[in-house]
Amino acid sequence: MFRILTIIFISFLSISIAMAKSKDTTITILQTADLHAYLNKHNELFVEKGKVKFREAGGLAHIKTLVEGVRNDNPNGTLLIDGGDFIQGSGESVLSQGAIFPTIVNEMNYDLMIPGNWEVIYGKQVMMDIMTKYKTSVIVSNMYHETDNSALFPPYWITEKQGLKIGFIAYNDPEIPIRQNPMFSEGILFTEVEANLKSLITHLREEKQVDLLFIVAHIGISKQLMLANNPAVDGVDFIFGSDTHERVRQPIKGKYAMVLEPGSFGSFVGKLDLKIKNRKIADFNYELLEVNPKKYKADKHIQQIVDSLTNPYHSQMQEIIGYTSTPIYRYLVVENPMDNFITDALLWKSGADIAISNGFRFGVPIVPEKNGKQAITREDLWRMIPVDEKMKIGRVSGQQIWNWLEKELNNVFAKNANERFGGWFLRFAGMKITFDSSKEMGSRLLTVEIKGRPIDLNKEYTMASCNRTGEPLHVLCRMPNAKNVEIKDFTLHQAIVDDLKEFWKKDNR
Repeated sequence: MFRILTIIFISFLSISIAMAKSKDTTITILQTADLHAYLNKHNELFVEKGKVKFREAGGLAHIKTLVEGVRNDNPNGTLLIDGGDFIQGSGESVLSQGAIFPTIVNEMNYDLMIPGNWEVIYGKQVMMDIMTKYKTSVIVSNMYHETDNSALFPPYWITEKQGLKIGFIAYNDPEIPIRQNPMFSEGILFTEVEANLKSLITHLREEKQVDLLFIVAHIGISKQLMLANNPAVDGVDFIFGSDTHERVRQPIKGKYAMVLEPGSFGSFVGKLDLKIKNRKIADFNYELLEVNPKKYKADKHIQQIVDSLTNPYHSQMQEIIGYTSTPIYRYLVVENPMDNFITDALLWKSGADIAISNGFRFGVPIVPEKNGKQAITREDLWRMIPVDEKMKIGRVSGQQIWNWLEKELNNVFAKNANERFGGWFLRFAGMKITFDSSKEMGSRLLTVEIKGRPIDLNKEYTMASCNRTGEPLHVLCRMPNAKNVEIKDFTLHQAIVDDLKEFWKKDNR
């Protein structure tokens, strides 16, 4: 009798295990990326029915409420990850050298984070000091100490949810030393994504036996799509992308994986629900959730922490430096009101023929209130230009300008995604160009005018740009071999403040 009961019990146990293995399970992955130190709610730009609209979005306290709501619905199957560029983009970040972030990140209860291209802004050691204080897993698969080739962080992370082994690999942009001031990433060795991609996938799938495998990539939408079509990525389920701030509302299907990206500034959270059957993805649903402060009320604890850490800088950040009567924003690939405002000020202050800004992809809209104007504050200035370098002026020929513009156009519109970086065109004042993005490199540029006249390829022009610390003196915004280069005693911020003061005086004469 005992033997019969034992057999029945073992049979019942075997059936239970089999049922558990075949049981439908939901894994939810929430993603933020490119927050750029936007800790509070802010104005955001939306395009609805072909028209630009502005309304409030974002804020970590509101994200916390959204995330906890999802976790409550699926407490044993939810993960929160971030795709990088969390710590840079505000005056509070600069003035604290990023020291405000570990406490905030730890209270947000992220499961996984990776460094983005801007995590290096205060240098390698500061980045390491900040990110090693996170009480969460930090990984990156292609960043190493230059001295001994040892990894800055582990190359992958494995966790278990609902009895499933879930693996993540992470990549940062290997072109960081070119895209940004070389000094920022001094001491860090970057390798190409392909250098260890296949070996890591094989290791996690075959040796670690993960059931689900994801890449978290901070390399921009074009290269993420190229990666999704690379045979080396076979075995990866989804690529959680970031860097170019794209609002991907439906997964973009590649040959071997699908690509997601959740916008920027904490205005959105990507939500991927995976239906699992027999330890494989049977179905999925993806949403780009707008962080609407009216819908997701602020978590009081997080808001108190954010306020306490930013209050020491509040009065300085709220200093008014001018006003705008028109919306100033920066979201478009080629030209934006915010960048026109900046480069016009740099042109006026420098007295050069052309003023150049590398152009950033951050700085949320500054929108006039009902009275028809809106203050521009120091905080806005830090968000528009998060690296306050001194101005650099030199002389370059028309031929140099032409060749340089062709190269910069290729950085944005190259058919080969490997040749692209940044995701947007540089900004300028004093110059007007026409181009055909569909053509090949060397033939895209159609016309160039400087100060209202066609460019003379044999003439020399004065060009103003920012001084990127660590870059050779003769380089102006990635253009080499400028002549008679000098670094001015004023910074980009000072140029804009002086410009606003000058026009303020004119308006009040």
